[in-house]
Order: sequence, then structure tokens, then C-alpha cells
Amino acid sequence: MENQIAAAQHAEILSFESFRQEVLKDFRVAVTSRQVSLMGRREVLTGKAKFGIFGDGKELPQVALAKFFKPGDWRSGYYRDQTWMFALGQATVQQFFAQLYADPTNEHDPWSAGRQMNAHFTSKNVSADGEWYNLTEQYNTATDMAPTAGQLPRSVGLALASKTFRHLPELQELKHLSQQGNEVCFCSIGDASTSEGHFWETVNAACVQQIPLALFVWDDGYGISVPKSIQTTKGSISEALKGFEITTGTNGMHIYKVKAWDYAGMCEAFEHGITICREQHIPVLFHVEEVTQPQGHSTSGSHERYKSAERLEWEREWDCNKKFKEWIIANELATEEELDDIEIEIKQHIVESKNKAWADYLVPIKEQAAQVLSLLQQAIDTGAGDTEKITAALNELQQNKEPMRRNVLKALATGIDFSSGYVLQQMLQYREGLQQLNEGLYNSHLYATGSASALQVNAVAPNYHEESPTINGYEVLNRYFDELFTNNKRVVAFGEDLGNIGDVNQGFAGLQQKHGIGRIFDTGIREATIMGQGIGMALRGLRPIAEIQYLDYLLYGLQQLSDDVATLQYRTNGQQSCPIIVRTRGHRLEGIWHSGSPMGMIINSLRGMHICVPRNMVQAAGMYNTLLDSIDPALVIECLNGYRLKEQLPANLMDMRVPLGVPEVLREGADISIVSYGSTLRIVADAAERLAQLGVDVEIIDVQTLLPFDIHHNIVASLKKTNRILFVDEDVPGGAAAFMYNHVMEVQGGYRWLDATPRTLTAKAHRPAYGSDGDYFSKPNAEDVVRVVKEMMAE
Repeated sequence: MENQIAAAQHAEILSFESFRQEVLKDFRVAVTSRQVSLMGRREVLTGKAKFGIFGDGKELPQVALAKFFKPGDWRSGYYRDQTWMFALGQATVQQFFAQLYADPTNEHDPWSAGRQMNAHFTSKNVSADGEWYNLTEQYNTATDMAPTAGQLPRSVGLALASKTFRHLPELQELKHLSQQGNEVCFCSIGDASTSEGHFWETVNAACVQQIPLALFVWDDGYGISVPKSIQTTKGSISEALKGFEITTGTNGMHIYKVKAWDYAGMCEAFEHGITICREQHIPVLFHVEEVTQPQGHSTSGSHERYKSAERLEWEREWDCNKKFKEWIIANELATEEELDDIEIEIKQHIVESKNKAWADYLVPIKEQAAQVLSLLQQAIDTGAGDTEKITAALNELQQNKEPMRRNVLKALATGIDFSSGYVLQQMLQYREGLQQLNEGLYNSHLYATGSASALQVNAVAPNYHEESPTINGYEVLNRYFDELFTNNKRVVAFGEDLGNIGDVNQGFAGLQQKHGIGRIFDTGIREATIMGQGIGMALRGLRPIAEIQYLDYLLYGLQQLSDDVATLQYRTNGQQSCPIIVRTRGHRLEGIWHSGSPMGMIINSLRGMHICVPRNMVQAAGMYNTLLDSIDPALVIECLNGYRLKEQLPANLMDMRVPLGVPEVLREGADISIVSYGSTLRIVADAAERLAQLGVDVEIIDVQTLLPFDIHHNIVASLKKTNRILFVDEDVPGGAAAFMYNHVMEVQGGYRWLDATPRTLTAKAHRPAYGSDGDYFSKPNAEDVVRVVKEMMAE
């Protein structure tokens, strides 16, 4: 009996000691993060870093939530989550400062290679060759982005993927992507950003779909300087969300209110809520109140300008780190002296890590500076050029003890401008090497570069037999999607009216009934989170086709595509990919909001995505195949007025591939090249027939994709033959036609082959008027094409 009592006492002691060590570990993380924030701000104010935004005041809530974040889970947070990442061991102090200094190497800044401001994290999901990593064995982060609430819509997709993995038997074997859908998406957001529409759309979508999304709202009472009484109904996001709370027999979410300084209370609430979220796939929201902001919003200003003396005093008293220290002492987990010693030790570690990060950042720059100084000195010593100006450049660089790369290149440029002879050649050669190096550091990875790049997919032409039927365009797509869903279990499709009725143009007619509601399904009218669903599911290894019903409605989801998807490869230096396919339809129809072709807007806001503009549905199917062979994101714009046009059905629907960036000559000609895409090609073809009767031989070129555009310069090859060129589309003046003009004339040097002024023919500057006559007078028609070509032939 005595042995049993002794064993129980020993176990209790061990249990207490384990708990004590866990608390002290959290204290270390909280202190580390706070000191990083304090020192980071000083680095900005002294000029070593450009801008800083930090997570001070949120340390304790984040060490608490990190306890319940498991391998396989996804973080979709924002730029104040540094403590969370420190707690998970996913960031070191040295790495944090390397990013603050914009160190352009993955070795030092493993998240963005200096391309994003501080506290913007990521994790790898797929290799450049298209091999998916084991996402269930790592902590996952959807790459951080700065636009407020921009992380919300993709969180829907990250959580919905868990539901998809759990409920689709055919996905169960993909154990490197999900363990039976047990993964939770943790999404953090500042309280003021809950005023954004993205937040409300996300909450509604999560509650309707019942997905494992855990929302953490950090409430420090302000949105920069604007108090929450002006930001939020009732001055409380949890009160404003009451109608979303789940009750028996309804859908909705669980809502918890906690205090940012209450360590034990937060641990209890987080454990309870995350367990429900993980096991039952019910979304939860944690409203974390009484958060403080010791340094204000960012390094761009002081919070003393807008907070009262009483508020500032309250923040000092209720600082979460201060309260945590008091709680540890009160519960006799450590003495004040022990905690003070920990703080001193941590400060020293941070100083050392910060200094190491700065020294590492400077090493390659100083090496380059030394080489340039040597070259400048050679020019001076040999008298090869204007030695006075070269000496001034040398002195300026030499006196700069902590130069930047631009300072090095500026000095080198002066040397090149005012040197001559052999040393000039050396300078030119060295500058070429630096330019190549810096292009890799700062201008690479806009698209995938490995074997999984869409540009590496080989073309396979459609194969027709004598018995190949001629059917409606939408029927081509319907048969294609049927075969696709039969053969590729990772593909899912969703959008407004896509599921039950098979989309408004019947491309998916009957396919939900055949392939299941878990793979082909309807959504609400919520384009931002339709895009978000696609983004999140693509990040997790599924292949979503996210539909925007009409191209005009893309504006509602454009922010997600522009700020997140299009920049993802670039801002992670090629480390994270999002192979979403956005399907939509547009171009000619009738009416201001159902006939848009805002291609200039699209190609200028979505660099980093492929923009496919198929002229018919066979070409569209071939483009889908190409994209599904790659890890690149893309937008496919089908012709809205082409679904009931007749097309021959290829025998190799699943095998054909349309190469991206390779125009196709649809009609050979010798007098003029007309370049276009999409629905307008039918207008051009009509005009070409009329012009043939007038003795003008037109060559028609379909660009097929706007991004990428004519990667082999095929259009210039046509221009060399015809010496005249006309770009036609139905965008506004200065839109996509101007983009094509710029590429062919300037980038490809087409101006050298002209016998007549190159022209563009576009729609009018206003939105297209309603009705058939409205369309005729708003967009290019065959008569316009004939008139312009005749004018060009007369030059």
C-alpha cells in the first residue's frame, strides 16, 4: 500500500513538473516574440529595415492556440502571427530578422526570399516536378498576404477540403494529403478587418457547408486609429454574429469569448472548440478580447496620437505577457528571479540572432562591392576614362559601410559610363553576371519552372474519324467533363447553378447525378469564396474547377486571384503552388453585364496565371487537359455564344492537349495578318470571306492564350510574309489588343517588317449596349473589319 501511495505521489510530482515546464516553455516563446517585436521596430527606425509590423500583444493567445495545432492542419493567418510560428518551431529569430532585412535567399528567409515584408510565412506543398509532399506530417501555412481579410476566402477551401477528403471514398488512399479529413484550418484576423465583406461571406459559407474552420479574432479595440465602435455593430463581433450560432437542428457555428491575458481560460476554450471543429466539422469562432498593442499598429506611426492616457495605462496594466508572468509567480510555477533570468537570456539570444541575420545579409553585397571597387580602381590606375567621375563613384561606394545592391550597381554603372578599353569590358562582363544573379533573386518564379509547368506539356492534336459526330459545343464539354471525372478522382467542380442543373449552359448536365454531389456541387452567389474554395482545395492537392458564371462577375473574385493566386509562385520564390482552374464564359452576347470582355483588366491583374481564350469547346477541352497536367493556375474563358454552335467531337477527348502560348493559323493568307481570339474570330472569318471577293488574301491567327502570349514569335513570322497586321478584339481601346500590339511590335520587333501602319480594332470605350443592334454598334463587326483592312491596303 505504501508503495502505491509513493508511486502516486511520484506521478503527481512528475505531472506537475511536466506542466511547469510546458508553462515555462510558453513563457519563453511569449518573451522571445515580444523582444523580437521591440528590437524589430528599432531596426526599422534606424534604417536597416524598410517597414515593420509585429505581433506584440498577441503572444499569449497564440502560444495557447499553438497547443492544439497539429501536423496536417493549415494556418491561414496574417502578418501578426509570429508568436504562433515561433511556438510551432516553424520560425527562428534569425530567420525572422532575415526577412525583415529583405534577405533575398531561401537559405536565410525560407518563406519568401526577401520578397515579402516581415511575418509573412509559407510552407511547401508540391515540388516543381508536381510531386505532392506529405502534408499530413507537417505544419502547413497558406502563404501570408497583407490585404486585410484576404486570407478569409481561401480558408473556406482549406477547410472544405477536409470535408471532401472525409466523405469521398475514392480519396481515402491519398493519405499524404489528408488523414480522413481530420485537419482543421486555423484562420486568424484582426477585429477591425471583420468589417470586410470577405469575412461575412466566409462565415456564411462555412456555416452553410459545415466545415472544420476555426476563426481567431484578435480584438485590440482599434483598426489602426479607428475604434471598434465605428467598425462593428454593437461594438463586438461576437455579439454581431449571434444569429450564426448553431442550435439544435440547425447549421451554424460555435462562438467563444475569451480574454487575451487569461492563459488557462484560453487553453480550456481552445481545446473544447477545436475538438468539436476537428471531430464534428462544425466551424468555431474565438473572439479574443482585451488584446493590447504595446507598440501601436506598425512602424509608420505612434498609437499615442489616438489613444487616451487612460487607455494606454490600461494596456500597460493588462498586457498579456505581464499578466502571464504574474500568473506563473502566483501559482508558484517559478519565482520572479527565475523569470527575470529567462528574460535576460532571451534578450541576449535575440541580439545575437539579429546581428547574425544582418551580417549574413551583407556578406554577398560586400563581396560585390569589393569587386566593383577593384574594377573602379583599375580604371583610375590605368587612366582608362574620366578618372574624376570614376573616383567620385569609388569614394561614395567605399564610404558606404553597409551598402545595398543598388548602390553597387550605381557605382558600376558610373564606371561603365566613363571608362574605356579592357577595364570597360571587364565591367560590362561583371554587370551582366550581376544582372543575371539579381534577376534570379528578384524577378524569378512568376510561373512554375519545373517539369510540372504548363509550358512543358506537349501538344496533342484532336483526332477525328469519319464517324465522329457533329454536336453542340456544350455537348462536347459535357462529354469531356464526364470522362474527366471518371478518370481523375482529384477533380471537383462547383459554382452557381453548376450542380443540380449542370450549369446555365449545360456543360455539366447530368454529371452530378452520375459522379456525386461531393464532387460536382452548387454554391451560393458568393464569387469571392467560390474563388477561395478553389484556392484552398488546390493548395491541399485537389484539382478544383471553380466556376464564375459570367466573366463580368469575375470582379467579385478578382482580388483573391490577383493578390493571392497570381502572386503565389513569385512571393514564395517557387515554394508553394495553387493549381486552381477558374472556368467562366464571356465575350459577345447582349447586355451590359452579360457580354463583357475586360481582358486588359484581367491580363494586367493576373500576371502569374495563364489566361486561356479558346475559340470553341474542343479547344477549351484541350486546354483543360494541358492545365491538369501542370501545377500552374489558370483562367479559361469559354465563348458565351458558342455553346450551341456545331463542332465535331474528337475521338481523343482525354488525350488531346492545346499548347499554351502557341498561336494557331486558322486561314493562310498573303496580304494581311489579322490577330484575334475567342468569339471575335468568327467575325474576322466572315470579314475574310468578303475581303477575298475584293482580292485581299487574309491570314487569320488565333492567339489561343493571352498569358502566355506567342512564346515562339509565330505572329512575327506571319507578319514577315504579309507586312501588314491588324489586332482585333472586343475589349475597350487600350486593352488586350494594345497588349498584343505591344508584344508583336516592341517585344518581337515586328515594326521592322511593316509596309503599312499597324492597327487595332476594338470595342467602344463604354459597356456594350443591350440588344442585337447594341452589340453591333458597341463591338467590332465584320463591316468594321472590312473597312479597316481596305484602309490599310490603300496605304
